[in-house]
Amino acid sequence: MPRSFRPCQKKLSSSSFYQFYQPIVRILPQVPVRAPRGDRPLQMTFEDQLKALIFFHLEEHVSARHMLQVLEQDDFASKNIAPENGISRSSFSEAINSRGLEQLQFIFETLSRNASDILPNPYRKFGDLVAIDGSLINATLSMSWADYRKSSKKAKIHLGFNLNQGTPSKIFFTTGNGAERPFVSQLISPGQTAVADRGYQEHALFDSLQSDGKSFVIRIKANTTKTVIEKNDFKTGGIVFFDALVLLGTDQNNNQTQKPVRLIGYRVAGVDYWVATDRKDLLAEQVAEIYRLRWNIENFFAWWKRHLKVYHLIARSQYGLMVQILAGLITYLLLAIHCHEKHGENVSIKRVRELRLQIQNELRESEALLNHQITKEQKYQNLYAIT
Repeated sequence: MPRSFRPCQKKLSSSSFYQFYQPIVRILPQVPVRAPRGDRPLQMTFEDQLKALIFFHLEEHVSARHMLQVLEQDDFASKNIAPENGISRSSFSEAINSRGLEQLQFIFETLSRNASDILPNPYRKFGDLVAIDGSLINATLSMSWADYRKSSKKAKIHLGFNLNQGTPSKIFFTTGNGAERPFVSQLISPGQTAVADRGYQEHALFDSLQSDGKSFVIRIKANTTKTVIEKNDFKTGGIVFFDALVLLGTDQNNNQTQKPVRLIGYRVAGVDYWVATDRKDLLAEQVAEIYRLRWNIENFFAWWKRHLKVYHLIARSQYGLMVQILAGLITYLLLAIHCHEKHGENVSIKRVRELRLQIQNELRESEALLNHQITKEQKYQNLYAIT
């Protein structure tokens, strides 16, 4: 709800919000500068735009209209988040749908790297792990560019998720019917290990990743043809029942891997898993553990969508939607850094709500202090007037 305060030149402040925002402040001097089009000055600078979008996700606004009302009527937001002269709905829409994408991409990638240096790495022994998955975003029928099906429109994000620290690392954006497998190689770098489910099984991909010095732990379909080259020893009596160097697919179907892969078979809770990898430095049980970590990207998507309202559309263009999604990822990274530095914990809704309440409490204290200062100044003015 907007916080009411009588007109005053002094600002309400929240130290918690500015501490939360500090990782961005340290990056801003490095952000590429975009010159305005034409001679007219921008009503909304990039930092105004960034602050507004972070505020949108942090405070759980449900629409652009809701956020703009808060930016106008909430004293803290109007003086600390919104542009100095306010922002109209048309100016906000113009900014979201045509400006800031390059800068937001830069901040997201830089902040992701910084977070990796700050956050603990409980899975260091497994190497650099990146879970890969896609997520659909419901679009409106008026978003004609978002091809999916005749009766529905959707967009899709393709995300690389740092499993070591539990943070998003890279993103690509397509229409809802965009293929996912072509993005695997783009979402990881040489020396990293891609972790993905059966939807990413492609034997030519396994070959190309090995040629590029990129590793993988990817589940495959149980009925995939396997030609055993060499069997590996493994500990019996555990979850693992198969470990061998194999070729996947067949020559007849022109889909056989050209390079051998290691195939692990294991059983958990009555379910058989077949996982292909090029990692020969790991025990079979460790490969199974790495694949189990893949569920962390599913948990991230569920939490991120539910608590930061990232799929409540405030833009209808492809450009604007990507701006919104990047801002949502940046907000999550800020929360990850905040929760670790302040509490030594992972991101949780408990800590997010605590941060929101702390900001509100500080604003109330700031309001009370300003009221006291104004009353004191008025007394001095009245005293001066009498004398």
